[in-house]
Amino acid sequence: MRGATIWTSGPLGKLDNADLLFRDGKIIAIGNDLVSPADAEVIRVDGKHIAPGIIDCHSHIATDGGVNESGQGITAEVRIKDFIDESEPAIYRQLASGVTTANILHGSANPIGGQNCVIKLRWGASMADLVLQEAPKGIKFALGENVKQSNGGGSGRYPGSRMGVEQIIRDQLMAARLYDAEHRRYREGERIGLPPRTDLQLEALAEVLRGERWIHCHSYRQDEIVAFLDLLDEFQVQVGTLQHVLEGYKVADRLKQHGAMASTFADWWGYKFEAFDATPFNGAVMHHEGVTVSFNSDDAELATHLNTEAAKAMKYGGIDEQDALKFVTLNPALQLRIAGHTGSLEVGKDADFAVWSESPLSTAARCEQTWVDGRNYFSLEQDAALRERDVRVRAQLIQEILRARAGMENATSGDKEASKGSFSEESRWLKYDAFCGCGSGKRGAQQSE
Repeated sequence: MRGATIWTSGPLGKLDNADLLFRDGKIIAIGNDLVSPADAEVIRVDGKHIAPGIIDCHSHIATDGGVNESGQGITAEVRIKDFIDESEPAIYRQLASGVTTANILHGSANPIGGQNCVIKLRWGASMADLVLQEAPKGIKFALGENVKQSNGGGSGRYPGSRMGVEQIIRDQLMAARLYDAEHRRYREGERIGLPPRTDLQLEALAEVLRGERWIHCHSYRQDEIVAFLDLLDEFQVQVGTLQHVLEGYKVADRLKQHGAMASTFADWWGYKFEAFDATPFNGAVMHHEGVTVSFNSDDAELATHLNTEAAKAMKYGGIDEQDALKFVTLNPALQLRIAGHTGSLEVGKDADFAVWSESPLSTAARCEQTWVDGRNYFSLEQDAALRERDVRVRAQLIQEILRARAGMENATSGDKEASKGSFSEESRWLKYDAFCGCGSGKRGAQQSE
């Protein structure tokens, strides 16, 4: 790629009239006036802007929508990756908006929900090939109204209160600690006899306690956020991210103290009671306190303009433009612990980037190309060609349907005419007799007269 303004979201900052060189899916050089290898394909993008691929830290695309297993409070054993839908059109639509990576989360009906799955938007790949294998394991936790079922009439399922939510999480972490200790004693020979049973719920939570699985916790209110962080401190567990965290601005110092990262909305609130006391300055306040902040979508449509969601951090809080872009590039990569692979344009990282018509933070910017692992998965030119193809195919199918229908109507009409001429007077009376259910009907009566 030659001649673009490159927003690296990394140590090099923003480079004017710069070049990006990549091979085998990895970036091998960034800078001005790079010398191209003899076998390199040169793509001129003069006057364009190149930015890292957008990363959505809270998504539910590529599923059938059934991301809640709400019949019981704890469902740590269920796994999003078991039913990723690689044919989901939202994958392509988000590629057309510069998104290259998404964190597909379980829903928020459970205090401890299912296991998440981080995917690369490799449109056309298989279900297994969408999964970003380098991403560490994670799990969805949730607090608040969704968990205690405040807005759906409730089902009588425990927990039904905020204090119950906190307690059931504590109970499960304690059970996981005992479960893990029992298995450790058996492995080390301290326990003899049959091996302890395997419990997939507790297995996932034991991984949390060992620091092998990161928690992504749905949260809103300051009191619940602080109580949850206090609870995790008891078990010496660091949260991966606090999701939504609309009142994070009130307790940003506590988030910083714990080491929590925050994935929030730019200016989306008021859709339920616990989401009313929010402010568009939330992200900026947490950022200035030293918290790693990202803006997410939680919605297939909102994810198609996360670039301008990031720009809102400039309007509400005066965030520098490069730091604002990091809200949807490097920062979510840090939150998902994949920053060693993607999230910024640096030598050795994956060649995940988008080519924009102008600054990616502009409301007038249009994504013209999106590359994942050094492969072009979307371009305006290719998209236009595919649209023309689809119009032609649609017209052909319509014509074939019309011809087939006309042929059927002609055949049916011919059959009717043939039927009229082929039935003799005798056959008509036989049909009449059969319809009447007797063999000596009207025809028989006429013959006897």
